[in-house]
Amino acid sequence: MVATPLSFDPQRFFTHATGGHAGLLNIGYVAHGPDWCELRLPFRSDLIGDPARGVLASGPIVALLDMATSVSVWLKRGSFLPHATLDLRVDYLRPARAGCDVFGRGECYRVTRSIGFVRGIAHDGDAQDPIANVAGTFMYTGAPA
Repeated sequence: MVATPLSFDPQRFFTHATGGHAGLLNIGYVAHGPDWCELRLPFRSDLIGDPARGVLASGPIVALLDMATSVSVWLKRGSFLPHATLDLRVDYLRPARAGCDVFGRGECYRVTRSIGFVRGIAHDGDAQDPIANVAGTFMYTGAPA
């Protein structure tokens, strides 16, 4: 008998998550739909990459976007199934504003037998003025979709 994967609830996942980079960065749930997820990276002084300007480092923002887009694939597939980031391109448009939380919104716009295609943005309060755009792919590491 083959076990059926459990359906994925991102709100529950982030409420109970304590480990990994999302836990270390305190990335939290904001909202989701059938193929998208929005997460929040709280501003923390230990994540500043440019002390002169008080701007968050790029690494935590990349981690936020990787997680938001990853979750969007789980939502689109309808299950928490294993996959790996195959490609993730982040185009920075501007630095995050000092002292502001950063929001990452990822959307899975297509799934195939072995790949999930994603896009999204990071912003610091105004989605019409993004910090970065992201596009990428995730490769399934488990059973075919």
